[in-house]
Amino acid sequence: MHTEFQTSVLNQLPCETMPLSLKQQQPADDLSIIHNLPVGEVMKRKLEARSTLKWESDQENAFFVADLGEVYRQHLRWKSLLPRIEPFFAIKSNPDPMVVKLLAALGLGFDCASKSEIQQVLQLGVDPERIIYANPCKQASFIRYAAQQHVAKMTFDNAEELHKIKLLYPNAELVLRILTDDSKSLCQLGLKFGAPMERVASLLQTAKDLELNVIGVSFHVGSGCLDENAFSDAVIRARKAFDIGQEMGFNFTLLDVGGGFPGADVQDGITFEKVAAVLGPAVDAMFPPEVRVIAEPGRYFVASAFSICTSVIGRRTIESEQGNQYMYYVNDGMYGSFNCILFDHQEVYPQVLSRGDSYQYGVKSTEPTFTCSVWGPTCDSIDCLAKETKLPLLEDGDWIYWENMGAYTICAASQFNGFRKSEVLYTNTYQ
Repeated sequence: MHTEFQTSVLNQLPCETMPLSLKQQQPADDLSIIHNLPVGEVMKRKLEARSTLKWESDQENAFFVADLGEVYRQHLRWKSLLPRIEPFFAIKSNPDPMVVKLLAALGLGFDCASKSEIQQVLQLGVDPERIIYANPCKQASFIRYAAQQHVAKMTFDNAEELHKIKLLYPNAELVLRILTDDSKSLCQLGLKFGAPMERVASLLQTAKDLELNVIGVSFHVGSGCLDENAFSDAVIRARKAFDIGQEMGFNFTLLDVGGGFPGADVQDGITFEKVAAVLGPAVDAMFPPEVRVIAEPGRYFVASAFSICTSVIGRRTIESEQGNQYMYYVNDGMYGSFNCILFDHQEVYPQVLSRGDSYQYGVKSTEPTFTCSVWGPTCDSIDCLAKETKLPLLEDGDWIYWENMGAYTICAASQFNGFRKSEVLYTNTYQ
């Protein structure tokens, strides 16, 4: 019997080593290949292929390896621990086309914040009902586009937005985004979005006066939430907003519990298991079964699924009486895939992939290490990936890999100083 992953996904995507019985004819313009190899083996083969093309232009460019099997494992984990709550993938976290295809094939919904994101999802044949336009402040032309495409669910948190929607999409299904306590999150979205509880009644009255259809309530505890109890507190606030709506004659049928869910890379502190143990019971206790509950996980699905490999393009020796220290320069950086350091408050950790002819993925080296820093390729001094770390002595042409690089990396990469965005290779480790 084929697994859900095989029958729903692999048959729709080109796999280099897929059994013939599972293959279907692929679109001619889809050139992406999914390997069925361990992540480390994909990296090794890529490096070996480049060494045979030694004089090929740009053969040492940085690259990602994306494990679609890891994304699928996260899907199964979600269904097991939060079975009532429907995930709507926050496409902003990683709009990689293969990831989006996979999640669409698995039947997930999508949290979109712009016309472009909505277009990407609709082009895959996703029903508009599986999309929530979760941006409380929307460009007028984007609202018109949502109306044309019947993307009805959209959020709001202010009266001006209600008047705009009344003019452009009066039949929209509106979701009131309320303010929560996100003080323990890395990215405090409440600084920009969310209606305070004291404004709920007046906003609902405005919606009622405009004869708009408000169907529910949403919240977001902040991206990279560090306290699982923030979810239960937010659910309590949402229940109060539901009660206010009911007293005013509304019949809310949707609760959107937002994002902030940790990925599989988080093993200590606030884990997904801890969040699920708090959020699931809180929702069940305060909302009857007929209320539909959705969420907007982003990093949860993709953080641990992507690793990036960078080539050492330069080394600078800093001599001192205490011993030499080194500055290494690699070919992706803060203005590219490592923008997560600046925008998403992430720490990244370099590991040796290859030194000379020695391939060292997953190997704990016993060789001496030295204090060093790692820098990106641009001319800006902010382009520092690791201010102080320990690595063995590396040479030009050696490789470093960085795990847990799937969330808020590729999506915000630029081509500052003329450096290209890193390509993505795909594999499936789900068995």
